[in-house]
Amino acid sequence: MKTPLILVATMSVVGCATLTNDAMDPIALSFSDGSSGSCKLENKRGIWSTDIPITIPVRRSDDDLRYECKTKDGREALGMIPSTLGAKIVASAVFIDFGITDAITDKHRDYPASYVIPMAAKIEQE
Repeated sequence: MKTPLILVATMSVVGCATLTNDAMDPIALSFSDGSSGSCKLENKRGIWSTDIPITIPVRRSDDDLRYECKTKDGREALGMIPSTLGAKIVASAVFIDFGITDAITDKHRDYPASYVIPMAAKIEQE
């Protein structure tokens, strides 16, 4: 008789990404060649401008995080960091609210903990 109660209590605590995930997701960013510079990051939830390298919190979203970066020596990089579906949405969908809250807030989405932005090698002129 205690087993069902323990199971229900456990699921109510860990069931929903909205209850356990912060709206912001920290990402450690760096350039592939180790240089420094700046980036503009953007998704449908916000825009962030920052120096690189850094660990920066960005708002979780179901769309990819677009970046426009420039090194201190003028090289540029454009691209996207993928947003992935977090594992906690399954528990939310089954046990709490059928995933509706997470679908609205995007708190079930994740960006990678670290991302290396590909940067073309610096061309040396003689």
